[in-house]
Amino acid sequence: MESTPTLVLVMGVSGSGKSHIGRLVAEAIGADFIDADDHHSAGSISKMSRGEPLNDGDREGWLETLAGFFRDHARQERSLVIGCSALKRRYRDQLRRGVPALRILYLHGSRELLCERLTHRQGHFFQGDHMLDSQLRDLEPPGDDEAIRLDISLTPEEIVSTFLERIKA
Repeated sequence: MESTPTLVLVMGVSGSGKSHIGRLVAEAIGADFIDADDHHSAGSISKMSRGEPLNDGDREGWLETLAGFFRDHARQERSLVIGCSALKRRYRDQLRRGVPALRILYLHGSRELLCERLTHRQGHFFQGDHMLDSQLRDLEPPGDDEAIRLDISLTPEEIVSTFLERIKA
């Protein structure tokens, strides 16, 4: 058992690489990884599959489930990385509730690069440029006081190593 678990939220809009980078961070620190998309309700998945953006009400229970994962891991002194869009500050505040030491990695990039990545992604329920545009409109980018911001044009290895260096500092 670890004495001080590392709890990390990897956030950004769809196509930013949350799942891939999150898994790499988890592997590097010996943590469990949870992809938040795996915990959406059937209704939310159906809605997104039709190209309809989620609203705050759709996200409420989902965010509470994810916050519970962070709290449970903290209590068990186990490290955890969750990949989750966490677009708004109040969403991140909800995820931080009970785990104030939560570290946040914000993956950001140009709309063009995000669209390119989404075009090549297969087998995912998130559909359509208009849904990306909806996420970009809703995004409340975290400030330096809240997150470590890294550009998705960097290689995954550069992102992970830079993030890990900065959380150790």
